[in-house]
Amino acid sequence: MRLDGLVRLVRAAALLLLLAPLPLAHGALTIEIIGAGANQFPIAIVPFRAEAGLPQQLTPVIEADLARSGMFKTVDAGGVNPTPSEPQDVNFPTWRARGADAIVIGSISPLADGRYDIRFRLMDVGKQTQLAGFAYTASREQLRFTAHKIADVIYEKLTGDKGVFSTRIAYVVKRGSTRFELQVADADGYGAQTILDSREPIISPSWSPDGTRIAYVSFEAKKPVVYVQSITTGTRKAVANFWGSNSAPAWSADGRRLAVCLTKDGGSQLYIISADGGEATRLMRSNAIDTEPNFSPADDLLLFTSDRGGSPQIYGVPASGGEARRLTFEGSQNFSPRFSPDGKSFTFIQRNGNRFNVAVQDLATRQVQVLTNGSVDESPSFAPNGRMILYATVVGGRGILSAVSSDGRVKQRLTEGAGDAREPAWGPLPK
Repeated sequence: MRLDGLVRLVRAAALLLLLAPLPLAHGALTIEIIGAGANQFPIAIVPFRAEAGLPQQLTPVIEADLARSGMFKTVDAGGVNPTPSEPQDVNFPTWRARGADAIVIGSISPLADGRYDIRFRLMDVGKQTQLAGFAYTASREQLRFTAHKIADVIYEKLTGDKGVFSTRIAYVVKRGSTRFELQVADADGYGAQTILDSREPIISPSWSPDGTRIAYVSFEAKKPVVYVQSITTGTRKAVANFWGSNSAPAWSADGRRLAVCLTKDGGSQLYIISADGGEATRLMRSNAIDTEPNFSPADDLLLFTSDRGGSPQIYGVPASGGEARRLTFEGSQNFSPRFSPDGKSFTFIQRNGNRFNVAVQDLATRQVQVLTNGSVDESPSFAPNGRMILYATVVGGRGILSAVSSDGRVKQRLTEGAGDAREPAWGPLPK
């Protein structure tokens, strides 16, 4: 199979959508929850004292974050008099009667320098004790981020897993017939910013482990070239611009290297380069088409897609080079592998018949679970806590982003206002 043959198999559906003409209007991601967890934790989020006049109220953001996870059921917090903001104000029998197992209370006070003192407490209704309590100092612009951080604390305290509400996502939006935007937004789709606007396709965004840079492939030079761009300054550098195709960048866990797919020596092969560019070291030699590398969290293993067995399948190879080992055997084709944050499993796209769906495979047991039932799903990306997987799909002939929990129970749709959203990548936890 030639290189263009494998690319066509793996990317055909995405490119057809990517190149279809769409309206030129702008929009923002909106989230629709279409599935929830089997057991939801009942929690009441009481409006924080003195938040009513703020440019951004915190409690609606916290409530929306927890609801979006599919693991919490919001208990109505209205009509309680007086509204509690300190532990001594909480009438626990009242909240128990409403069915709440936990209650969130807090207050906001303006400071002389224009910032705000924000305090919150998470209370256990049954035990009538405090589970968590924090104080933050935030500017006007940081109010929404602070709400996400509070939701992260609540999520971690009640589930034992890290919250990811304060993380960001990257994705590509196609507008019109010749406009491509690489965008970065909060995990809830709010505050989308375009960090690259081009008349040529942009694909394969990949976050650096510290969340300060994004590697991606741009066709602005009339061929695929790998760039690394700073999120904060916007400066960027072409780090892989060799003869032929340069594609599929993937960061090492230490943030110093990139695995890339190059055709500079003829076939499509995997190479390791510095994240700042420079010489490329070939990882292994084969007559197959090798592409879509992904480093393990321990930096000791690389997953990749190859047709060396006759059809696209997922293989693993030591990050230092060596013999590749086939990992997927179910489904007619498997591709686009991405490690889970704990390195114990990986997500990927599995083809069965004419359907392309998100799946997860345990590395040790090889047990596979197909998580979605769409017709054309692609580009899966784990949340940094491993509980959700962001991916691109098609609904009503339009490309949108979706998310599914790693057990398949919680499902969301993230719709771009007036564009075709593709190529999602979930960023790391904020430092």
